[in-house]
Amino acid sequence: MTATIVWGTGNVGRAAIRAVEAHPALELAGVVVHDPRKVGRDAGDLGGLGRDLGVAATGDVDAALAAGPGAVVYAASGDVRPDEALADVVRAIRVGAVVVTPSLYALYDQRGAPPEVREPVLAAIAEGGGSLFVSGVDPGWGNDVLPLLISGLGTVVDVIRCQEIFDYSTYDQPDSVRYLVGMGQPMDYEPPMIAPTVPSMVWGGQVRLMARALGVELDEIRETVERRPLGAAVSTEAMGRFEAGTQGAVRFEVQGVVEGEPRIVIEHVTRIHPSCAPDWPVPPGGDGAHRVIIEGRPRIEVTVEAVDEGGNRSAGGNATAAGRLVGAIDWLLEAGPGLYDALDVPLRPAAGRLGRKQL
Repeated sequence: MTATIVWGTGNVGRAAIRAVEAHPALELAGVVVHDPRKVGRDAGDLGGLGRDLGVAATGDVDAALAAGPGAVVYAASGDVRPDEALADVVRAIRVGAVVVTPSLYALYDQRGAPPEVREPVLAAIAEGGGSLFVSGVDPGWGNDVLPLLISGLGTVVDVIRCQEIFDYSTYDQPDSVRYLVGMGQPMDYEPPMIAPTVPSMVWGGQVRLMARALGVELDEIRETVERRPLGAAVSTEAMGRFEAGTQGAVRFEVQGVVEGEPRIVIEHVTRIHPSCAPDWPVPPGGDGAHRVIIEGRPRIEVTVEAVDEGGNRSAGGNATAAGRLVGAIDWLLEAGPGLYDALDVPLRPAAGRLGRKQL
């Protein structure tokens, strides 16, 4: 059993606690939290398991890492603190741990990552003997292994389109929804998440990763952004009221251009209420879905709906992202020290987990 720490207990961290607890080769050895109010709480409580696991959360990072964990699931946010997240991950690698995280966007395509991000990681691996695998929370498998797998079923592939389609009214991240994405803000407000170059910074690595797997050269990566205002005020259970005339929906694409045409596209369609932009793509279940469309011959479309935490599809997306990361840990341990990406780490069957229940 590999002693594993979950660092961060937000949307992804909660799911990671459950994933580690369910994995037959892993043992939850610690939980690191930043919120003083969470210190001392049991991991089962923080992970929404409804039962104690006998692991108390700590705010002492040094003590947690000094215990010598075999693996660390780094689930703390990197959205607004990328430098701090990188420093945290490097600390964990230096103690020899296998680290998996969704928080370092630049390392989705680790070969094309900027030197200022890649080199500290490689130095930490050389010093401590740990390893790192980064996969997205949107979720990563929806923008790499799934579309690449499905592309292999086609005779002719013209365009690969990966979509995340979500109603954010149930998403438990009010600051991110209101200020990073801009829901409920005036239409002249520039949301940081869709400011020029930011979508490419976050999702461009996944476009480059797919291009590498497909053996094509990208001319460039382009961005498109559309925003729509709310036609009427709406109230949400999770985040309160959003006024008419404020941003109610946003749609953007990160396009990998091959020979002058967008051929590899990552698209996000998000709303705060289904009444806004009803002509845009909608998820079949109403709340959210991930979809891959292969335009070609034949045309192939696959939609994935993941549900967790009492029927919440946003939680389901976080859970599958965490599952991809946690499920990679034993493979990474066998592979040895290194910096890995989604083309290196296979998506494998849930060996030993069929029928395991968390009561």
